[in-house]
Amino acid sequence: MAQHGHHHVASSQKALMLEMKSLQEEPVEGFKITLVDESDLYNWEVAIFGPPNTHYEGGYFKARIKFPIDYPYSPPAFRFLTKMWHPNIYENGDVCISILHPPVDDPQSGELPSERWNPTQNVRTILLSVISLLNEPNTFSPANVDASVMYRKWRDSKGKDREYAEIIRKQVLATKAEAERDGVKVPTTLAEYCVRTRAPPTDEGSNLFYDDYYDDEDLEEEDEDEDGDCCYDDEDDSGTEES
Repeated sequence: MAQHGHHHVASSQKALMLEMKSLQEEPVEGFKITLVDESDLYNWEVAIFGPPNTHYEGGYFKARIKFPIDYPYSPPAFRFLTKMWHPNIYENGDVCISILHPPVDDPQSGELPSERWNPTQNVRTILLSVISLLNEPNTFSPANVDASVMYRKWRDSKGKDREYAEIIRKQVLATKAEAERDGVKVPTTLAEYCVRTRAPPTDEGSNLFYDDYYDDEDLEEEDEDEDGDCCYDDEDDSGTEES
């Protein structure tokens, strides 16, 4: 049995090292990833920058990803450290998203087994799912019922009921002090947001990402539409147009 456990540790560590390397070489736009502790591959710290043209624009949200010993056969847990008001985020910051649920058949949940975790998923697919969830909550089985009701009011009133949007804007503003404390410049334009930041090739691995994630002031002035194949398309407009 001990031998079996040791095998899990060896293979999960290898998988996590490969993923960290891949995310350094080809980062996901809008994310910065570091290890909480250099000697522990199973706990990652994530900084998420709110995507432009959404309620979360300009926000700096911190989260932790905790991996199980038998990763990638079991899903990691994703928890926000920053206070988040969202239909699919619990009071304690845990994210409720089908991709992070084990692939057991549970008709009660309304989720198909195919929407759940499987070993072909990885940190990259989780990060992309979290970003799309922020902007397009799933109100089918909410983790925060009050936030879900408020979001539906906002959506159904086509943005006239501002309560949901106002709470998020307040939370975004509250993250500015944290970003300053961490010395992080948060991107506010699509051009800035879409910069892929590669770790420098001379990196010894101790400083997994450089801190000045976005320090190129010139990008601010760029035409945001130039970057046609950018990471992020705002599909929010359709819901807010007046007929």
